Amino acid sequence: MVSAPAGIDVLLALQAVGDATEGRRRAVKRGRTLLDVLEEMRADLLAGRVEPAALDRLVGVLADAREAASPQIDALLDDIELRVRVELAKHGRYPSF
Repeated sequence: MVSAPAGIDVLLALQAVGDATEGRRRAVKRGRTLLDVLEEMRADLLAGRVEPAALDRLVGVLADAREAASPQIDALLDDIELRVRVELAKHGRYPSF
């Protein structure tokens, strides 16, 4: 039988693991969303047009607060977000945040 204080410690530890996993999941989803929209933009550019809606989606994702995940995921997101900012700047849409 587990004592009450030990049981609470186990529950808190499990919650912390769950929070970290959820944060990583959200960070990966953010990165995938940004990369998907960049890919859409690339296809549009090859067709000779730029969809304003794609630029709006990029600005919207960047405007959302980003949670810290792991150092590796954070570094990848930094690189992806830099690329997004470059593309937005090319189209006169550089966000001011």
